[in-house]
Amino acid sequence: MTHILVDTANTFFRARHVFRGDTSEKIGLAIHITMNSIKKAWNDFDGSHLVFCLEGRSWRKDHYAPYKRNRKETVDAMSPAEQEENKLFWECYDDFCDFVRTKTNATVLQNPRAEADDLIARWIDKHPNQKCVIISTDKDLNQLVNERVSQYNGITEETITTEGYFDKKGNPVIDKKKKEAKTLPTKEWILFEKAMRGDPSDNIFSAYPGVRTKGTKNKVGLIEAFEDRESKGYAWNNLMLSKWLDADGKEHRVLDDYNRNLQLVDLHAQPEAIIQELDQTIDQAKAENKQISQVGIRFMKFCAKYDLQKITEQAQLYVEPFNARLTG
Repeated sequence: MTHILVDTANTFFRARHVFRGDTSEKIGLAIHITMNSIKKAWNDFDGSHLVFCLEGRSWRKDHYAPYKRNRKETVDAMSPAEQEENKLFWECYDDFCDFVRTKTNATVLQNPRAEADDLIARWIDKHPNQKCVIISTDKDLNQLVNERVSQYNGITEETITTEGYFDKKGNPVIDKKKKEAKTLPTKEWILFEKAMRGDPSDNIFSAYPGVRTKGTKNKVGLIEAFEDRESKGYAWNNLMLSKWLDADGKEHRVLDDYNRNLQLVDLHAQPEAIIQELDQTIDQAKAENKQISQVGIRFMKFCAKYDLQKITEQAQLYVEPFNARLTG
């Protein structure tokens, strides 16, 4: 029995870039990929309940002003045609979220001060006896993969587990550079590297721009500092106490920026007040105890609205996750 956790906006909007066609076709494909991802995860992992996690205004913006500021800049730079397509996508996405919230028995989580990633991480922590599958293309969620948590990428159709990466047929994914089976780094390395490298997609600046992964004879790299993180000896201090100047001439100490970034990227480093809010959001959603009837009919109506013929023809294969109530 497994909870299927959907990183809803990520799954829906990533699908937008898979196909080059008119807007209606793109929207249809986005829904198809979202539905197929849910169906596959449900069947492959013996799903028991579906949980949709939605976005709110992130608390991280209050801790780090540049956080995701680039997203608005990207939207502002769109052409009129791109803005119109974006508007239509958001309208469909909102309609889909309303459907799962009011017409299905799936749990829907949304907190005004948290991101979907925060809700996914907290749900996992609050259900220690349940297996979970995260549906998302977001590498930020790789840090949550463990013995009872897997991640499924509906775009590449790959599943990530502690054993590695596997394609849709269950075969190991081969790393094109290394020519060997692709493996998942440890959680500790994922967080360390991300805090040091930053994340351009989220507008998180690097703690040490240009730092090498492996050091040289005269310069410490990330690997050496990481291996020295417990004893905090020469390699750690040599890297972390380094200073650099940004384009505005402002001096930065690597350790300070690293600690700032670590709080932003570590999905178990939310402020205590945010954790309490996440718990309230989850508890309230569970207490609702949804008992929506005739989910199949409601599902068919939604599919008809967006002309999802292939899904409609096999509706019985898709409806079960949306009809399953939360138990236990």
